[in-house]
Amino acid sequence: MKFAIIAAGEGSRLREEGILIPKPLIEIGGMTLIDRLIFRAKRYDFNQVCIIVNDIYPELAQWFENKDYGINLKLIVKSTPGSMHSFYELSPYLRDDDFILTTVDPVYTEESFRNFIECIHIHLQADGIMAATNYVDDENPVWILTNADMQILAFPESQLGSSLVSAGFYYFKPHIVDLLDKAMQQGMTRMRQFQRFLLKQRCSLMACNVGKVIDIDHKSDIAQAELLLNN
Repeated sequence: MKFAIIAAGEGSRLREEGILIPKPLIEIGGMTLIDRLIFRAKRYDFNQVCIIVNDIYPELAQWFENKDYGINLKLIVKSTPGSMHSFYELSPYLRDDDFILTTVDPVYTEESFRNFIECIHIHLQADGIMAATNYVDDENPVWILTNADMQILAFPESQLGSSLVSAGFYYFKPHIVDLLDKAMQQGMTRMRQFQRFLLKQRCSLMACNVGKVIDIDHKSDIAQAELLLNN
């Protein structure tokens, strides 16, 4: 299985609050966000890590110079309009194996990730599995509506009785990349549009409640993430 990381955002909200370091290089629990993800992929025996970073901050590409993480790493340096376009840039590496796709933003415990991996092993027939959380701290969350078996029925525009929101990371079978191509051709620009498109294509999508997840969007999120990992 491969591990794909989208780390190409501008981090504009953090910069407005005085955090000038690029988001992937912010340290939580003594480790940068990007390194935490890479070492997690190595620890769980993923065969390759594919990363996209933007070209706005040269220090992002420089971060990987002369580093040996002990895992096969592919790096793309390119600014994109959003996460779906970043996913598309990573897609040439993701057509031949199952993969986990994540933004660099979410911080969660090892127990949360183990639970997610267990969900993958349980739902072998699923086309995709979305990490979900009951902890809502996003201004515009992606709500997830499921049945009693945690099969995703819809990604509604508003809460509509659901208590789950997207936690920012996903598991996909490789054939999903072909549907990504179709979605891009239809002019879709956001990951939530793509997720709804997958349901329209009759893909089997499951939700996995991974517990509390802190999305690093604001300065206050950094302290909250530190507390989560310390506890």
